[in-house]
Amino acid sequence: MPATKAARPASFDRTQQARRAMLAKVHIARKELRLDEDDYRQIIADETGKTSAGDCSADELDAVLARFRGRGWQPATKAGRAKRAQHPMAKKARALWISLYQLGEVRDRSEAALEAFAKRQLGCDRLVWARQSDGYRLIEALKKMAARGGWSQTDTDGKNLSVRDLKRGLCEAILAKLVACGEVPAHWTIDIAAHRLCGIDTGSGRFANAEGFDDLAEALGRKLREADPKLRSAS
Repeated sequence: MPATKAARPASFDRTQQARRAMLAKVHIARKELRLDEDDYRQIIADETGKTSAGDCSADELDAVLARFRGRGWQPATKAGRAKRAQHPMAKKARALWISLYQLGEVRDRSEAALEAFAKRQLGCDRLVWARQSDGYRLIEALKKMAARGGWSQTDTDGKNLSVRDLKRGLCEAILAKLVACGEVPAHWTIDIAAHRLCGIDTGSGRFANAEGFDDLAEALGRKLREADPKLRSAS
């Protein structure tokens, strides 16, 4: 009777395991950022030249996740599973905080840094516990920081701007800082800077709404941090 061969122990490809974990994070981030199909596919194409996350390597998935983090997504950690505050005041504060990071007015874009700032403004340990009626103090403090950085939150008549115009104004404020530090000529418009610095075409359909300017602010913010040594050391 022939001897039976011993069963070979199962082997695990750690590289593929890591890639699958990153792919899962990409799908989680997409859901949490509420990206529609077009925006999601565009980000993958921009970062990898591919149309599907499933076709991406681990390094390419890492680039996509970095792009998502630039939009404010943060992966949950085992030590910090407590849910982030999701009430309207917290969402607005978070969006302003990330924008101020792109503008160079905030050095740390993390949720922990926002929580620490909110605690100083509101005297409450966690944003999730803050009273909505007190939230205006936090929002106004963030708006004052924006104004100091050259980013107006209202039009010349003092009226609130649309989200798209706010995001365009953010991009223009970042460009002004790039001009001030000598990174770009003073005559450059936002369209020229987008094309020459970031390879972004502002004539595309994505700039009909705020999403296109979100991506441009992220790209210009990176250029600002690269150009300004004080920001580079803190980013």
